[in-house]
Amino acid sequence: MQKLTNKEEEIMHILWKLKKAFVKEVMAEITEDQPHYNTLSTIVRNLEEKGYVSHHAFGNSHQYFPIVTIEDYRKKFMTNAIDNYFNSSYKNMVSFFAKEEKITAKELREILEMIENPKEAK
Repeated sequence: MQKLTNKEEEIMHILWKLKKAFVKEVMAEITEDQPHYNTLSTIVRNLEEKGYVSHHAFGNSHQYFPIVTIEDYRKKFMTNAIDNYFNSSYKNMVSFFAKEEKITAKELREILEMIENPKEAK
C-alpha cells in the first residue's frame, strides 16, 4: 500500500463516507480549500493508480469507489506510525498518550478489560 498525501487521504475519507461518487460529488463534500475540478480529478486518478479506488464508466464520466477499506488503511497507518514514532512499541504509544493526558485511567482500565477478556470485548 503506497503512502497517501494529506489531500489524497482527505479524498479517501470522503469516498469511504459516500461509498461511490463522481468527482463533482466529492467536490461538494470539500468545505475548506476546495481544489479546482481538474486538480481533484487528477488526485482521484492518482488514488486509482495507487490501488485505493476503482471506477465504473458512465459514458465520459467515472464513478469512483474505494477498493481499500478504511479498516485496512487504518491498520497500515497505525502500524507505520507505531514503528516510526514509538520504536515499534505499543506500550510507548500508550505511555505517550497518558503523559499528554489524552487518555484517562478509566479508559486504560477499559483497554485492560478488552485485553484480559477479548471475547467479551467484541
